[in-house]
Amino acid sequence: MKKQIKKLGISLLMLVAFYSHAQKPEVPETFRNTVSADTTTIADIKWKDFFTETDLAQLIDVALAKNNDLQIAEKNITIANLQYKQSKWGSVPQVNAFVDASTTRLSDNSLNGMNTAQAMGQKHIEDYSAGGALTWEADIWGKIRNRKKSALASYMQTAEAKKALQTTIVANVSTGYYDLLMLDAQLEIAKQTLKLNDSTIFIVGLQFDAGQVTSLAKQQTEAQRLVAAKLIPQLEQNIQIQENALSVLTGTFPDAKERTNTLNSLVVKDNLSAGIPAQLLSRRPDVKSAELALKIANANVGITKASLYPSLNITAVGGVNSFEASNWFNLPASLFGSLAGGLTAPLLNGKRLRANYEIAKVQRDQAAIEFRQTVLVAVSEVSNALAKIDKQSAQYTIVNQRVETLQKAISNANMLFKNGMATYLEVIIAQGNLLEAELELASIKKDRLSSNVELYRALGGGWE
Repeated sequence: MKKQIKKLGISLLMLVAFYSHAQKPEVPETFRNTVSADTTTIADIKWKDFFTETDLAQLIDVALAKNNDLQIAEKNITIANLQYKQSKWGSVPQVNAFVDASTTRLSDNSLNGMNTAQAMGQKHIEDYSAGGALTWEADIWGKIRNRKKSALASYMQTAEAKKALQTTIVANVSTGYYDLLMLDAQLEIAKQTLKLNDSTIFIVGLQFDAGQVTSLAKQQTEAQRLVAAKLIPQLEQNIQIQENALSVLTGTFPDAKERTNTLNSLVVKDNLSAGIPAQLLSRRPDVKSAELALKIANANVGITKASLYPSLNITAVGGVNSFEASNWFNLPASLFGSLAGGLTAPLLNGKRLRANYEIAKVQRDQAAIEFRQTVLVAVSEVSNALAKIDKQSAQYTIVNQRVETLQKAISNANMLFKNGMATYLEVIIAQGNLLEAELELASIKKDRLSSNVELYRALGGGWE
């Protein structure tokens, strides 16, 4: 027994040493593309202060209240909480009350029947019992204590899972809202381009009637107009689909979404603070959930380890017993009681328990690797968002300059075309280039807004 206790003590020390090391995975001092070790992070900003657009804030509020996935996560928390409360009773003795009554008629030709008839003067036996039974397992090896730790970690893990889901929903609703504004802007661009094409077609039609251009000019101009015309129903379709997607996120049936803002009216936030990677260990819910998974796996190792050693069980039974109902509660004559205690050690199933222990250790190693991988992915996501924010800003500047140049080119081309100093090809090429550039500019601005959202989510913001 002393050797077993010594072995268990060494095992527990190894578990503590392992967990202390696995609890703190290595992280870089700063994120890539950042040189400052400033601990200020936008993740500390509440989502209502980060997303200031009224329409968007209302959508997020509805999503947090009605999203079905969040409601399922809330139920999972309730279940885990009940399981944790249940685990607290593991170290409490189990007490059961019982009441038994039986009657047995013995055979006249049996030895028991003949002896009973001679001794008691009757052919049947009655037995009445009432009392209580107590069973209790002493937590010598920490099995019950580890079960409590596992249940507590599972409860906390479900809470972190809900937080992680909330950050995702806040980010998805925000990104979906910005997608909607981008589609609105692109639809307006297509409509304005269509009007511009109509005016060009009108002039080409006059020139065709005057014999100044051929039918080819008229046909190519009409074809260019149809490019913008085709975009309109396509964008209207995408707008409805995007509205339906937001409806699913907000837990409502498909309908139109009110929006008072336009893409051009939104200001992209600059100089967003990312903090340092070490903060992700305490800020990101999925990272904390992975850490709790390691705690659960570590507790399971302790549980399976304890199963290899003898368990001390204590039982007690007491109450009243009588062969006659009239004497059932005749005290103290009907009182009875017993107390027993014993060690139960696994013998034939020792290999199975040992295999469970080895499996639990491997699962703990898996949990440690998954914890490190989750941290690695978290740091990578933040770095990716920072890279997008940096490079998309430069892209936006370039494309915006291109749009301004093409707008001037369109103005000049129209003026020259009306005065017969430019061909219709120069006009429709300029119009096509401007349409492409304006659509791209709207897309890049949406991407910049979405990248800010992604950085906020990647840092662990949006669940408070």
